[in-house]
Amino acid sequence: MKPELLTFWRRLSIRSRMAGTAALAVALAVAAMAVVGYVAADRQAHRELDLGLVREANRIKRQVQSGTWSAAGPCVWLSAPACVQLVGSDGEVSAEGATERGALDTRDARAVAGGRKAAFFSTARLQGHPVRVYTAPVAQGRAVQVWVRSDGVERGVARVRTVLIEAGAAGVLLACLLGYLVARTSLAPLARLTAVVERIATTRDTRHRIAVTGHDEAARLTGSFNTMLMALHDSLTAQRRLVADASHELRTPLTSLRTNAELLARIAPDDVRRRERATTALGRQISELVDLVEDLAELARGDEGADEPADDLRLDAVVTQCVDRARAHRPATVFTVETEPTLIFGVRARLARATANLLDNAAKFSPDGSVVEVRLRDGQLTVRDRGPGIDPGDLPHIFDRFYRAPAARARPGSGLGLSIVAQAAALHGATATAEPAEDGGTVMRLSFRTAGDRKGSSSSS
Repeated sequence: MKPELLTFWRRLSIRSRMAGTAALAVALAVAAMAVVGYVAADRQAHRELDLGLVREANRIKRQVQSGTWSAAGPCVWLSAPACVQLVGSDGEVSAEGATERGALDTRDARAVAGGRKAAFFSTARLQGHPVRVYTAPVAQGRAVQVWVRSDGVERGVARVRTVLIEAGAAGVLLACLLGYLVARTSLAPLARLTAVVERIATTRDTRHRIAVTGHDEAARLTGSFNTMLMALHDSLTAQRRLVADASHELRTPLTSLRTNAELLARIAPDDVRRRERATTALGRQISELVDLVEDLAELARGDEGADEPADDLRLDAVVTQCVDRARAHRPATVFTVETEPTLIFGVRARLARATANLLDNAAKFSPDGSVVEVRLRDGQLTVRDRGPGIDPGDLPHIFDRFYRAPAARARPGSGLGLSIVAQAAALHGATATAEPAEDGGTVMRLSFRTAGDRKGSSSSS
């Protein structure tokens, strides 16, 4: 296809292209059928004409061999029966009904009479009319030439050709119309989908949904688009909520930083004690602000999806490493660990961050010298502390972003640690729960699907 035609084709709408493709396919099919029909009609008509000439030649042959053939008066060769002439190998011509003796070329006929050439069909023109000629041997040294006008056959074949062309043109036009109607009907769901997409692009309203009708590919596409819209709406909602919550939470530490910085600027250089207190407070607030920003960045990465490579990994090794770091960071807390080999499919960095948050949260709410029990068994990671526990009214909200129970607001933290835990759990198909311990404290639990669970579910399905 030429570049100009290709460019024009690409500029057409899908509906026009479908109609054009249907018309082209029908045109090719009709053209092929017309050619086959025309060739068949032409061959059949000429076959019947040739059979008549052969029968006439055989009749003359029998008469010649029996000695009953003789030249008769002129025949009206413009119609049936055929006209005949005998040609000798020496060129002598005897005509039966010929309007003009020797009107046909006899060179090849003499070759047939002399046995140098087989019988054959040919065409000629006499008095401006086409004729069909059959030349065959009839006796030793003699050949017969039989001919008849063929313009009637040609007119019949021409009429067949005209009918086939007209029928083909009508078929192509009908195919264009039906192709357009079929394309319009088939692409109606796509047109509605396009309208919705354009409306959403203009209004940025991702709450709109498209009604799904039927069970065909268009219905599946519509359902997938609705699913995508739901995911996009949830993502945008979470993003807006995160920005709003982050703006609210950042306002307090930034205000404190600004106040302490202004206070530090007003303290006299020789007032060392006040400057040290202000500097210490400023450093603590900067540290808290850095932790808050890191937690926000972690949540934002989780909302965008996992971009780190996931692989089969030993969760017990990850838990052990996190406990070792927690011991170094929280020396006043005693950590006990009980694990078993556990293989899961996940992202090591996300799992390590979630586990570290659970350990830090347990140590933060446990008295100095108390024990935090860490256990990994049957795909469940549990972290049990000896703290004051969680109020039942706060349990449904502890995994919410920036949520801090009234009893915990005096302690350092941003309220994002457990949100990161819940986000990592959701990323790995796990569940994060919290419940009060029987004899005081809180039990945090992460329940994973292990590699064995995945294989078992795959084999059962």
